[in-house]
Amino acid sequence: MDSQEPAFKMPPVQETASGDLRRVGFELEFSGLTLKTAGEAVATALGGDLQQDSAAEMSLHHEHGCFNIEIDWDFLKRHASEAGTREGGEGWLDLLSQVAALVVPIEVVCPPLPLDRLPMLQALVPALRDAGARGTEESLIAAYGVHINAEIPRLDAETLFAYLRAFALLQWWLVDTHKVDIARRASPYIDLYPEAYVRLLCAQRQPSMDEIFSDYLQHNATRNRALDLLPLLAEIDEPRVRRAVDDPRIKSRPAFHYRLPNCQIEKRDWSLACSWNIWCTVEALAARPELQVQLSEEFLSRSQPILGVNRNKWTKFIDQWLNDHALV
Repeated sequence: MDSQEPAFKMPPVQETASGDLRRVGFELEFSGLTLKTAGEAVATALGGDLQQDSAAEMSLHHEHGCFNIEIDWDFLKRHASEAGTREGGEGWLDLLSQVAALVVPIEVVCPPLPLDRLPMLQALVPALRDAGARGTEESLIAAYGVHINAEIPRLDAETLFAYLRAFALLQWWLVDTHKVDIARRASPYIDLYPEAYVRLLCAQRQPSMDEIFSDYLQHNATRNRALDLLPLLAEIDEPRVRRAVDDPRIKSRPAFHYRLPNCQIEKRDWSLACSWNIWCTVEALAARPELQVQLSEEFLSRSQPILGVNRNKWTKFIDQWLNDHALV
């Protein structure tokens, strides 16, 4: 672990309704390595039993769960799986996977870890970096990033709305704070919530779960959101989600799917904790509903007909406001 890497912040709410520590999973996209080299780097950093599952996938079986290392290319993964049981069937796929490593990302998918186990991930990024991994700035088309899957403390309307509104109020500030790469901003994968939806959230006080579903699916019927709630909503009512967005890639789970951070794995002052600690600002605001009400009123007061809210002015205001309220 690099000595300058920051520690993982602890959010204000650390336990679920059952009293268990909340869990967090990370998905890390990068290039510059073959699948085999990436898998070996993960195993060196974390220990455990590394297995080759196909030409496109490896898995590290660890005492804290299974870490998946895979080439993020559905075609290759599908055909590698089909060829896996045929003698000699993976020969051409092995070659293809070597080529694919140059143009499509490798993805390391971590299992959900309890908050007190997150420090074990500090060894992961340096090991991949030293092996030659490159992140967001390496590609103008791949838009590599980090996804954070943070377990919701309670699966109720009050908690869900608190996080949803907190993120919506901070989303412009988060883009600037993460320094989201221009290629990723231009991609369709991390679109922000429409301003009309943010205004709707600001005007509400405590919507029911039914209202949260209706409003979200009306304005955000897509996986391509910086904060994708579809997996979490599917955990609550999967048929309702699938009627609105019929996409088999939606996997139900009681967690927020946060997709905004860059992967800057090639930089020695970057770590997964950097991305997580910025997300923790959302956690901090979600835990302060009285401040959300104040901030919502401020947002609505700045909205002008046709023009809406000035993004640059709002981001500067948020920067000072968060410092004034000791939320960063």
